[in-house]
Amino acid sequence: MTGPLAGLRIVEMAAIGPTPMAAMLMADLGATVIRVERQAPSGLGVPRPPRYNLLNRNRHSASFDLKHPDGIAATLDLIAGADALIEGFRPGTMERLGLGPDVCLARNPRLVYGRMTGWGQTGPLAPTAGHDMNYLGLTGALFAIGRKDQAPTPPLNLVADYGGGALYLAFGVVCALLEAKRSGQGQVVDAAMVDGAASLMTSAYGLHEGGLYKDERGANILDSGAPFYEVYACADGGFIAVAPIEEKFREEFYRLLGVDRASLPNDDDRANWPAVKETIAARIATRTRAQWEETFAGSDACVSPVLSMAEAPKHAHIAARDTFIEIDGVVQPAPAPRFSRTVPATPTAPELPGAGTEAALAEWGFSAERIAKLKSAGVIGNR
Repeated sequence: MTGPLAGLRIVEMAAIGPTPMAAMLMADLGATVIRVERQAPSGLGVPRPPRYNLLNRNRHSASFDLKHPDGIAATLDLIAGADALIEGFRPGTMERLGLGPDVCLARNPRLVYGRMTGWGQTGPLAPTAGHDMNYLGLTGALFAIGRKDQAPTPPLNLVADYGGGALYLAFGVVCALLEAKRSGQGQVVDAAMVDGAASLMTSAYGLHEGGLYKDERGANILDSGAPFYEVYACADGGFIAVAPIEEKFREEFYRLLGVDRASLPNDDDRANWPAVKETIAARIATRTRAQWEETFAGSDACVSPVLSMAEAPKHAHIAARDTFIEIDGVVQPAPAPRFSRTVPATPTAPELPGAGTEAALAEWGFSAERIAKLKSAGVIGNR
């Protein structure tokens, strides 16, 4: 493996959503990750063919019978040689399996034990189920996202699952690994999506506490309330994103838009926002998306086309940076961020569940004899 995390070994207890994404992020940047799958699939998440489950890329998938003592023993042996473990089960599940933090840290005192949940390890909601929207609902984030006089808009599952979940888990684990290098001691990282989503709202809460952000949708600068931070429809049904928040960028925007700013009411006055927005919308509706893209190209007007997922990888800027790559015929985002010296290798495609069991165990130091014994007993591999 290459990349800044090369040399780190991480055990991933297979889960859905943020846990595999955190594992993917660390594997993409060079960590050796083994994904421990249960032989009986959980049935959770969105069903799809394994080759399109891109969050599972770049690591071996090993299938274990975690109800068999030898399966637990083998997993503990992996953990003994790991730098970190990450899991995404409900609180108490790992303890019931015999793989809780106390057991694992006793075997490996320098282990970083990353726990990913929606509600956290403690609190009244800790044992209950939930999904991205539920965690956003309790943080104020979901209430704030949407247009005037409309219901809150689910922002896919980007904010809680991946932003507040996967990124905070990966960041927390790497932070704890850095500390463990100094102290020689591991610890538990309690990453909760509700905490991460709240953390992502820090700036918005600062504005709210300062009386600069209204508790209503479509009434603020960043939520489609302002005419200079909005999505507008073009003549061909396409859209452009308009975001010249700063004064100097707004001057450039109006100039290229072909609207005399002096003829408009003051666009810093919220009372005038609807009228200004109507003028801008009417003007943008006179040309196609491609025409506006050409008009604003290379400017500081902060205008971009709104591309579909089919279009995005083909955009000139995105293509020039190789932001997307193709692996086994599947177009997908490339590893991020970029590094000048420790450049990560191109990821490998997702494995079928359990397909890498023997290769992974050999890579982690299991003898051929032990692997054969585990296989014959039905402890490893799919049933």
